[in-house]
Amino acid sequence: MEGIEKIDLKDIKIANQLDLRIKLLGISELKNGHLFETVHPCLVSKNSYIGNVTGVMNAVILEGKPVGESILQGEGAGPGPTSSALLSDLLSILRGNIKKPLGVSVNKLKSLKPYNVNNYVNSLYLRFEVKDKPGVLSQITNRLAKYKISVKRLIQTPNKKDNKATIVIITHKTSELNCNNCLSIFKK
Repeated sequence: MEGIEKIDLKDIKIANQLDLRIKLLGISELKNGHLFETVHPCLVSKNSYIGNVTGVMNAVILEGKPVGESILQGEGAGPGPTSSALLSDLLSILRGNIKKPLGVSVNKLKSLKPYNVNNYVNSLYLRFEVKDKPGVLSQITNRLAKYKISVKRLIQTPNKKDNKATIVIITHKTSELNCNNCLSIFKK
C-alpha cells in the first residue's frame, strides 16, 4: 500500500505534459485463484473513464465474465457520504447484522490465499533529480538493465542555472520483485 505523500507538484506537471493524470487506485484481482490487492498512485490516460473522475467523486470499475465492464460512480468524500456510510455501518451493527457483513453468512464466504506480490507485473514512473554531467543517464539505465527493466519513455529536462537535470523514466512492465530490488539500489 502506498499513498500520495511522495507525489510532488513536479510529478503532476510531468504527467500533464504526457497527457496523463495521477490517480490513487485500489486494485483487487483474482489471479489463478489467489487474491491480489494493492493501493498506489497510477498514471492513467486523460482520455480514460477513470482519468476523468474528479472532485469528491469515486468510481469502481468491475470487470467480469461474461458481463464485461460495469462502472459505479458516486460521491465518496465529504461530510454527506462519510456520515451516510458511518450511520449505515452503525445501524447494521445495532440490528445484529454483524454475521453477514457482505450480505452472506461469514461461514459461506470462500477463503482465498494471497497472491505472491513479487510476481505482480507493472510499469514504473521514476523521477531523478541529478547533477547534469556526462554519464549520469547511462548509470541509471545500466542499473535498470541489471534488473531486466527496460525504458519505454524518457524525458530529460536540464536546469542550467543549478547545473542539474530532471530525468523521468517510464518503464515497460516488469515484476514487483525486480522493481523493489532495483529501487533499493537507487535509494542507496
